Amino acid sequence: MLKKVSVGCFIGVMLLNNVLFAQGEEMPKPEAESVWQYITQEKPFTDWSFWPDHQGTNPSNAPHAPKHKIYVNTQALHSKQPPLQDGSMVVKYNLSPADEVKAITLMYKVKGYNPDAGDWFWVQYSPTGEVYEAGKLEKCIGCHAAKSASDYILVHKFNN
Repeated sequence: MLKKVSVGCFIGVMLLNNVLFAQGEEMPKPEAESVWQYITQEKPFTDWSFWPDHQGTNPSNAPHAPKHKIYVNTQALHSKQPPLQDGSMVVKYNLSPADEVKAITLMYKVKGYNPDAGDWFWVQYSPTGEVYEAGKLEKCIGCHAAKSASDYILVHKFNN
């Protein structure tokens, strides 16, 4: 019995350590170039997880390509209820019918960045990292505002 309790405590401590480490890591400034460096070099988003209820390639709606893959970092994945943790990132691969990457769009939760719209920094990149647009993008905010109660997240259902 003592062995089971010890193993359970060890696992609990390890999980807590992973969450605390992820929350304390150095995050980029809300600048498109810094974020691109972070998601492609420092913490490649293609190594991140999918939402548990939104795995792999899925159909997408306008204005994005017809299909997408959505990757989430540790902070987003561990956010069980809205609002998401500061530092959360959601990266969308916008895919053609032939699974070619057409654009990469990102939501990045930055405390105090834009309180009126969930503190999200938005950016759209070309597949090679050219910045199409970035910042407090009204077209992104306007579309995602329909889910403001879910912290502007359209495709994931939070545990309540």
